[in-house]
Amino acid sequence: MIHERNIITAEQAQTLSSLFRIRLEQSPDKVAYQQFDAQQGQWVGSTWAEMAREVAKWQAALQAEGLKAGDRVAIMLRNCREWVMFDQACLGLGLVTVPLYTDDRPDNVAYILENAGAKLLLLEGKFQWQRLKAIHETLNRLRVISIQAIEADPQDTPAAPGPIPLTHWLDGREGELISGTHSADSLATIVYTSGTTGRSKGVMLSHYNLLFNAYACTQCADIDASEVFLSFLPLSHTLERTAGYYMPMMLGAEVAFSRSVQQLPEDLQAIRPTVLISVPRIYERIYAKVQMGLEEKSPLARKLFSLTLDTGWQRFERQQGRAGWHPKLLLWPLLARIVAGKITARLGGRLQYAVSGGAPLPPPIAQFFIGLGVPVYHGYGMTEASPVISVNRTDDNIPASIGTPLPGVEVKIGANDEVLTRSPCIMQGYWNNAEATREVIDAEGWLHTGDKARYDEHGHLYITGRIKEIIVLSSGEKVPPADMEMAITLDPLFEQAMVVGEGKPFLSAIVVLNEEQWPAFAQSLELDPEDIEILRSRQVEKVIKARIAQLLRNFPGYAQVRRITPTIEQWNVEGGLLTPTLKMKRARIMERFGREIDSMYADY
Repeated sequence: MIHERNIITAEQAQTLSSLFRIRLEQSPDKVAYQQFDAQQGQWVGSTWAEMAREVAKWQAALQAEGLKAGDRVAIMLRNCREWVMFDQACLGLGLVTVPLYTDDRPDNVAYILENAGAKLLLLEGKFQWQRLKAIHETLNRLRVISIQAIEADPQDTPAAPGPIPLTHWLDGREGELISGTHSADSLATIVYTSGTTGRSKGVMLSHYNLLFNAYACTQCADIDASEVFLSFLPLSHTLERTAGYYMPMMLGAEVAFSRSVQQLPEDLQAIRPTVLISVPRIYERIYAKVQMGLEEKSPLARKLFSLTLDTGWQRFERQQGRAGWHPKLLLWPLLARIVAGKITARLGGRLQYAVSGGAPLPPPIAQFFIGLGVPVYHGYGMTEASPVISVNRTDDNIPASIGTPLPGVEVKIGANDEVLTRSPCIMQGYWNNAEATREVIDAEGWLHTGDKARYDEHGHLYITGRIKEIIVLSSGEKVPPADMEMAITLDPLFEQAMVVGEGKPFLSAIVVLNEEQWPAFAQSLELDPEDIEILRSRQVEKVIKARIAQLLRNFPGYAQVRRITPTIEQWNVEGGLLTPTLKMKRARIMERFGREIDSMYADY
């Protein structure tokens, strides 16, 4: 049963700032956010009334800057209360927020700030400021505010000053909360897509785009004001912003801001969330860590763990109405206590909704968590759709699928099996890029996603590939590399993988080895892990190739990897090989490993 009375609808709110005001009126004294205070060494809560008082101060400071409705202002913070305060202050004044990833490259930050015409930037502190000094010409053209005070730099001049400390900027500011007179269709934010190829495009989302999507998400699960969300996927990622910030506000639920990905295990234990929203990479890391731990266990312990997963999955399938009762289900209470419970306790012990989106979640990983009793729900979307398009439901969960469309969201399969979607969630277009907008939104309002999919007989969607990410071999065979890469990285030895072979007679792969696994792997071959040159040895290639062949045994004969290039150089955002949402920039990786790719085909 959905608790309608606890949910503020999109129709009631109309704008995101009105949503905040209505929530304030309905539950002023309820804790809205929790944040870890390093000085106090404990988690500190803020009520809706306390948040509103702070938002009013921020609005007074923004007004003093002479900003007017429609002006763009940028935010480059980790997830925290200040992110919400700034966003709500801006939304109430009709300003347009432009979120930036905290670890994005300075050149991309400069491009976004220039392209959006931002007039103000709110950033974290010294670390970001030092990195961004490389784009000082861009920063000199806008007002920069820093959460943390930054000591004056001798190089700072009146013409190129350092950031203004937030305490100074807010000093003496008072005022009443302003919700504004803007409409549901007013532009709320410009979100720059990650850009796996070329420059990022600014997705224009209105207040109602985001509200409609957030409310539709509330209708897909039995959630209410009692939920506790742990927020760690960056708020600059639209999935977290819609489902982990605006949706909890509709519910009146509590949100706790995780300190960092590194401290996520501790935060899970401390907060004990009921809802967790993530991209597959986090689930993959937990999976890999457990698998690594199992290798050190006895054969009996590994067999017991396998029995637990199998029994847990059987239990799940019965709950879904897809399987009958089986005698081994009698073992579940015991297995849950002595095996599964030890792992679910690390996640806080009361997780009810673990949502995965942003990229495909490998079915074996979903099955792994579900087998342990962690309810994982695979979904699908894109920033241009605000972002959720489809998701699995509690009583209709097929983890290999991306679920069924949200209420009010139309989805159809177009030419080339492309996913097309139409709804009030669809963006207004790309900022200052009418041509790109016309390329993705047709005359009938259908957004062309670029993803290929199929429907099953029950109305569930399954992603089958990317229209532009198909490798065509010289033989004419077409291979979607993502599925193969997903299968390879299920092995804990492989941290990352990219399959190549466009126009070639066979497939090859560049694989990044897990730094923790590499020493033991090298020693098992009686090789020195400190000697990086052995990565190029025939012995290492032969063993890794055989390992990958086993992982790809269920793929067609032409979809096999015949040459490999192993590396322990991790691909990351800072190096320009991953987007801020951790998607591979294929063109950049191929450029970086151009020589190695050429050598893999040199003999053919």
